Amino acid sequence: MKDLKHLIYFENLLQDAQNELVTKAVENGDKALGYNCYYIPEVLLNLEGCFSSRLRAPNCTSTDIANYYMTNRTCPYARSILERAIEGGYNYLSCLFGAESCATIERLEEHFFVINPVKHDGFFVTQIDPPMKGDQTNLDYYKAELELKVVGPMRDRLGIDTSDAAMRKAIELHNEISRIITEIGNMRKLDNPPITGYEFHVINLVTQVCPQRLILPYLQETLEELRTRKPEEKFPFRSRVVLMGSEVDDPEFTKLIEMCGAMVVADRYCFGSIPGREEIEILDGESAFDAICRHYLHWNQCARFMDGMKIDQRHEVVKQLVEDYKADGIIVENMKFCEFWSYEKVLANHIFTNEYHIPCCTIEKEYALGAMGQLRTRFQAFIESLEIKSIQGGN
Repeated sequence: MKDLKHLIYFENLLQDAQNELVTKAVENGDKALGYNCYYIPEVLLNLEGCFSSRLRAPNCTSTDIANYYMTNRTCPYARSILERAIEGGYNYLSCLFGAESCATIERLEEHFFVINPVKHDGFFVTQIDPPMKGDQTNLDYYKAELELKVVGPMRDRLGIDTSDAAMRKAIELHNEISRIITEIGNMRKLDNPPITGYEFHVINLVTQVCPQRLILPYLQETLEELRTRKPEEKFPFRSRVVLMGSEVDDPEFTKLIEMCGAMVVADRYCFGSIPGREEIEILDGESAFDAICRHYLHWNQCARFMDGMKIDQRHEVVKQLVEDYKADGIIVENMKFCEFWSYEKVLANHIFTNEYHIPCCTIEKEYALGAMGQLRTRFQAFIESLEIKSIQGGN
């Protein structure tokens, strides 16, 4: 296929947390608001005068200093973020809105104010206590937490307009971004898509780490380009898979899977578009803030949820993705030492394999792609098994 006009530019933007567009927005007077979890509604951080910046640590190969504070037997994503903070990689941030989504992330966020690695005047950290269920009681609690620890500090400490009108405007921006990403993502449902899983991963990721108002024109142009892009004459992959898991913020991981022969047709993982790029609907009589809270609690697929409704929901969502995107199997990933996803990986593998009868491959990985040889072997074997099953007529 013909190369996408802005793909290299997008790839370059992902090489540093403080990329070209982040620097431009900060120089224009916008405040950069850091976050690292879907529990913090991205749309709230994109009110006028500020922008969201989901934390990554691209090209982090060592966490020696972070290991001193957190030990080397904790989540490598959390340690990599702390390492990059100590290196000065997040000095552009005005604040960090954290969520106590797990013990390691909580400890990471505590270090942001205990050792003060971010050198920015007035920098502060808040942490919400996110709910573990999806019922009305937990929704009310979630709203109270976001008001106290996100909306309030934005208004009182950063001087951001958090009125209902301002939130409705932010929702419009979110929905425009979501419509573009959803249309591009839906192209992966085609028998021979005009886009690869790697390209989609890059495009979606820049919407999370770049100021959305600045990246929007590039996204619009890319969408127009993809609408007329001619795919390869013959589908270039041997199979199609859904990728499910925890933090996958390195498109090289998606590229690795695709180089082994399987196209990643759906991204159900942290930093993915499912969930993340659904449009927010404001119901009659509902405030913008209430709509945001309801939306994010409903669509959240975090393995942290412990009630039966949310557990069933996250498995049913993946089953539906397999059907909608015509996937042959599922790859379930978890970050090494991740407590919640270690449990979820075992449960999901049992349900997908024994109840849904969908082929499933489970893997554990470091944050940095080090042991690529082992992963490549696992993926190649799984893809070969999918081919054999297809030849045998699904038996």
